[in-house]
Formats: sequence, structure tokens, C-alpha cells
Amino acid sequence: MFDTIISGGTVVNADGEKRADVGITDGRVAAILSPGDLAGARTVVDATGCHLLPGLVDAHVHLREPGLTQKEDFDSGTRAAALGGVTSVLDMPTDDPWTATSEQLAEKMAMAKERIHVDVGFQVVLSQDLSLLEGLLALHPVSLELFTADVPAAFRFDTMDAVAGMLRRLAGRDTLIGISPGDQSILDGSGQRDRAGDIAAFLVSRSPLAEAGGVARAVLAAAETGARIHVRQVNSALGVSAWRRLRDMADATVETTPQNLFFTAADYETLGANLKGSPPLRDAKDVEALRAALSEGLIDIVATDHAPHSPAEKAATYAAFADIPGGMPGLQTLLPTMLRLVEAGLIDLSDLVRMCARNPAERFGLGRSKGVIATGYDADILVVDRRQTSLITNAEQASRAAYTPFDGWSIPARLTRVFLRGEEIVRDGAIIAERRGAVVAREV
Repeated sequence: MFDTIISGGTVVNADGEKRADVGITDGRVAAILSPGDLAGARTVVDATGCHLLPGLVDAHVHLREPGLTQKEDFDSGTRAAALGGVTSVLDMPTDDPWTATSEQLAEKMAMAKERIHVDVGFQVVLSQDLSLLEGLLALHPVSLELFTADVPAAFRFDTMDAVAGMLRRLAGRDTLIGISPGDQSILDGSGQRDRAGDIAAFLVSRSPLAEAGGVARAVLAAAETGARIHVRQVNSALGVSAWRRLRDMADATVETTPQNLFFTAADYETLGANLKGSPPLRDAKDVEALRAALSEGLIDIVATDHAPHSPAEKAATYAAFADIPGGMPGLQTLLPTMLRLVEAGLIDLSDLVRMCARNPAERFGLGRSKGVIATGYDADILVVDRRQTSLITNAEQASRAAYTPFDGWSIPARLTRVFLRGEEIVRDGAIIAERRGAVVAREV
């Protein structure tokens, strides 16, 4: 006797699709059943004609707690995630204070308990204080984040020697190092040459050259040291080209974001502050190159860089475009925007699952429980009806940012149910089971 059977659907995993019923017991998938198999269950969910996807795993999220809760907090951010079908959120360390010590990480984990609507894993920042490493690793964060530019000096590794030195210390450890590609020398040099403070100056300061150089530095350092790395947010043709040529040299993966697959720098003219983030949006040719890389399978992970700010912060007047708080919400719109790419024929549903569920789960240390609908895995399951349509609107956004750059977009499907570890938490766009999320750590 199963606790629940989801019947009549098509199960979608990264390796393909098949018609099957899913039996769930004690929060895990207990069996994948042939359609119509006679099996008893306390609850039967009819998903006839729908697709069953693993809950999405967003590997790049800023929930803004502690210290920045006017922008977002654990409740509002994970509520948005649940409504969007993201059942595992991997939270970045750039809050106030930055999560740099074992004490800060433990406190953050404790704050999140019983306040989150989906599962949350935490990422920590690497600092110049090497004595902090062992304490951080003992708590099994899902990644250690290494920044190369545009962050406080205590957290910046802005030379090849500094990057390679840190990777050498972590080589052979059961961890993943996330690296944000950039170049502090270009940032500093462009700031000295151009003080206009306009959009053009912002684009030059964080140029494709800086990104491509950061990609090359990360991969070459990983190749030399044997460390496992994940390169954050590639979005330029030059960056994609560098990745294509170098990626096989190291144990490395790369991500991009939905906004970089749809918007260009020209959209700053109409959406302005609401689209401002880092890396900046690029030209149409960069979007074309990124989409081609996505279709080719060159991009391992699509994550959102969900980085909300309060409406008042985005609406304020700033001396320079670079001073506008960078980032935008994305958790609630990851699945819908990826479904737009499926509709366009750029990817298929299995590709969506590969980049937004299986790969991030495996890469960030949750691969034995998340990212797949299979026996023994957590029953994090999305029911998607592609016979219906849905509409993204500002009004429905749960994030404290209270907007989405995708407002008004029509989606060729509807997310009808979300299950987290076997419990239905969302039905028809509303949360029906509150705060069922758990803090998760890297599997050991």
C-alpha cells in the first residue's frame, strides 16, 4: 500500500520520457509503475495527460537573509520558489554579514528551519582567512564560492596565483567551488578612464573580455590543481567560446540564467533598473551564441541568480547606472521561461530537467536524493499540463521585489501541482501546505 500514487502521467527525466504511474511512500518514490498497474494507495492523484517533472533545483539564489530582509527573506523567497516549481533552493552567501564562518553558516541554517516552503541548501564564501576552511567544510555546505572581482577585498581572489592557490588547498576534498568570472583590473581601469556613469560605461566595465578571461583563469587553475569547479553566469559569445575550448581540461561545469537567454542591453532603455544586474546584458549576437550553446548541450545548468531588491530601492535615483542595486527576482519564473524555450524548439523537456534538476542536484551534492523521478529519490514532483496555457504577471509574484521582467508573457503550459517529499504543497497556483521545507546539506 502506497501513501500516494500519481497516475496517468508521462514521467520526464534527463534521459527521456515514459508513460508511468509513480508510487510514493514515506516521502520518497517507492516504485515506477506501468500505466494501469493495480496497486493500492491511500491517495490517488489523477495526472492523466500531464507531464511529471522532478522538482527544479535552482543553484544560484539570494534569499537575502540575514540582514537584507527588506529585499527578501526565507519565507517570501521560498514561497516564490514553491509557486514556481523550484523545490530545492541553493542560497548564496552574500547577505549581511556574508556567510564566511562556520558560526554564521550554523546560525543561517537555524534561522531557516520551520520558515521555508521548499528545501534549502547553503553556499558559503571563501575569504582570505584560511583558518575558516575546516569549520565550514564540517557543516557540508553545497558549495564554496570564490569571487574574483567586484566584491570586498576580504573575499576577492583577483589574480591567477590567488585563484590557483585556493583551488590547490581544496583539491581532493568532497566539495565544489563556484567561481564568478570577472576581472578586477578591467573594472578598475575602465572606472578610471570613463567616469560618465551611464549604461555604456557599465557595459565596458564588465565586458565580454573580462568574462572570457575569468572563465579561462578558472578552468586553467582547476586543470592545474585538480579541483572541482562550477563557473557562474556565462552570457557572452566570447565567454561561451572560451568555455567551449577549455571545458574538457578540468572537472568543470557552467551555468547561465533565463534573463540572459531573452533580453539584450537594448532592453535597458525600457526596463532600466528592473533589468540591471551583473554580468550586464549583452548584444543580440551574444544572446544568439548563448542560445546555440544551450541547444548544443554546452550549458550544464540554468539557474536564476534570483537577487531581489525592494521596489523603493530599484525606483530611487542614483548617480551612476552601476550604483543601481543589481539583480532581479527569478525563482517563480524559472520553469515558465524554460517552457518558452521548449515551445521554441531550442530544447526539449528532458533538456529542461537535465539543466534545471538533475545536473544541479548532482553537481552540488544532492544527487542521491534530488533531480530525478526514480525509486529511492525524494518525491519532489511537478505536474505540468501542456494542454493549458498560463500568464506571468507582476500581480502573482510572491517575491518582495513585487515584479518580474517577464510580466505579460504567455506560457504554453500550466503548473498544476507541486509535491515536496511526497506532500502536495501547491495546487493551481496556491500554496496549500505551509513551510514544509527542510535545510539540506551536501550528501556525504
